[in-house]
Amino acid sequence: MPGLELAVVVPAFNERLNVQPLLECLAAALRGIEYEVIFVDDDSPDGTAALVRLAGLHDRRVRVIQRIHRRGLASACIEGMLSTAAPYIAVMDADLQHDETILPVMLRKLREENLDLVVATRNTAGGSMGEFSSARVRLSDFGKRLGALISHCDLSDPMSGFFVLDRRFLDEVSHSLSGVGFKILLDLVASSKRPVRFGEVPYRFRNRLHGASKLDILVALEYLQLLLDKLVGDVVSPRFVIFGLVGAVGVAIHLSILFLLRQVEHRTFAFSQVVAAFVVMTLNFFLNNAITYRDQRLKGRGLIFGLASFYLACSVGAVINLRIALFAVEGGVSWLPAGFFGLVAGSVWNYAISGIFTWRRKKSAAARLYSGAPVLEKPPAV
Repeated sequence: MPGLELAVVVPAFNERLNVQPLLECLAAALRGIEYEVIFVDDDSPDGTAALVRLAGLHDRRVRVIQRIHRRGLASACIEGMLSTAAPYIAVMDADLQHDETILPVMLRKLREENLDLVVATRNTAGGSMGEFSSARVRLSDFGKRLGALISHCDLSDPMSGFFVLDRRFLDEVSHSLSGVGFKILLDLVASSKRPVRFGEVPYRFRNRLHGASKLDILVALEYLQLLLDKLVGDVVSPRFVIFGLVGAVGVAIHLSILFLLRQVEHRTFAFSQVVAAFVVMTLNFFLNNAITYRDQRLKGRGLIFGLASFYLACSVGAVINLRIALFAVEGGVSWLPAGFFGLVAGSVWNYAISGIFTWRRKKSAAARLYSGAPVLEKPPAV
């Protein structure tokens, strides 16, 4: 596309009803600017990708990357940004809550002031959270304070998902990006090895017209995973840390069940340990499926087979758990620490094999063919 100035990357999941209104708004806002719009769709069941392709038949500026077996806003943004040749790249949501009319202002500021990044902010004069509830505002403020632990610049709104950046800055930080969760802006600035040259433009956050918000407790957990990756990712896997936190919940429940069966029901130690181990194994499977391995989450029939494979694969861990605990009891260790030692041994085994047998990441044929490279759809001919 000759003279291409700006690429607008739009991560999307179930945003079919917002595609055409957004394209119309961008066409009005970006008059006089050579631009393209790249929707990165996480295989939406509502047909978002198909509708974007249809739009692309009539407008060469519109294309889509449809991701199969991959999820996550940050990673979607990274794939979209890396797929364009534009010297300047904007990222914005598909839900029309971001004010597209300030994009020319952001682009002009980026170029004229030779900045790496210009962020649309809700937290300076002229900006607003819109009709956010007080609880959402407090949550955003809390996230901002946590983000300061890893950010290399004093952004007023590090939780913003609306910004424009220079392609040269992206190339500089791309290999250090985590691609975890929903906060790609924080990932970008935290990945820089030098102070980031940034500017800010205020805007008012608008209400969503169609579709549902993707914000939930698991989004907050993915934010925690991003923070962990930037803080300790060079030492220990954030996934392992979260797996350990889930395991800690399991420890408390395991010992509670053990106490109930052993001290209240007066069951044998072996029976109590087996029951507690089975219950906690089941609980850990569902918690890890929802949290630790959210990007590889098993659903439907896969969930059933996954649970079965987890039981089968972890049966060795249960035997290790029981044998070590019994050995400790027979050696004079009281039942409580013995149960703990058995649980720890079994949990280490369970973590080691869970990534091999239960939550194996399946690659598509195209992904295997290209050795793991992102599968990108060919843009419309120009």
